[in-house]
Amino acid sequence: MTRYRRKLVESRSAERNRLLKVLETANIKLASVATDVFGTSGRLMLRALIEGKATPHEMADLAKKKLRSKIPQLELALEGKLEEHHRFLLKLQLDRLESVESDLAVLEQRIQEKLQPYAAQFALLQEIPGVERTLAAVIIAELGVDMSVFQSVSQLTSWAGVCPGNNESAGKRKSSRIPKGNVYLKTALVEAANSAARAKGTYLRDKFYRLKARRGYKRAAVAIAHKILVSIYHMLSHNISYNDLGDLYLDNLNKHHLTRGRERSVQSVHRSGR
Repeated sequence: MTRYRRKLVESRSAERNRLLKVLETANIKLASVATDVFGTSGRLMLRALIEGKATPHEMADLAKKKLRSKIPQLELALEGKLEEHHRFLLKLQLDRLESVESDLAVLEQRIQEKLQPYAAQFALLQEIPGVERTLAAVIIAELGVDMSVFQSVSQLTSWAGVCPGNNESAGKRKSSRIPKGNVYLKTALVEAANSAARAKGTYLRDKFYRLKARRGYKRAAVAIAHKILVSIYHMLSHNISYNDLGDLYLDNLNKHHLTRGRERSVQSVHRSGR
């Protein structure tokens, strides 16, 4: 069900893009004024465009709340050249979009019902930065909640496809491509990593940007996905909450290592002096 939900979300996005493209071909610039063309105001205007009876001023006046402050801009944006075939396509696309959204709502309700036996684990996973309700559901669906089926956390990360290969010979590092793994789980984990990179004041965000500077965006995202999965393994294995180390953890760790390094240097100088 979670896999089908992803397909429906992709279908919804594709249909929205098609509809916006039809508006552009008719020189309707609604998207340049309204932040959300598919919100309440936008849909009222779309239906009015499909009916083809209202003037641009009348359609702009359908705006609600904050969008009403942009009525003059909306009026100009709605002054396009909408032909009969444009209206025909817009109606098909909007009807199809609303049908997909209706199916998504039914599917989401069903998924939530199926998640009830895993309510504790579902809540636990959402403590991890970047893991919200949808991703937590995907993780439980693809991974399960019994970590004893995996011999170790390394086996789990390899199975999920977020464990870089260790290909080194004679001191030379070769390709370190990650395995294919479970594509649905891997995708969810990388999405969580990208969201975690935007969560201010967290260890995962700080680690992401340090890795990104050295290894690039994609490798940093996979590395953070790996760390999230390791956290999931221990949290579900021992039924413990997520413990965020904070964004200063790595700075403090570096200071500690630097101090220890200096102490060792001083000790070696003393020994050589003796």
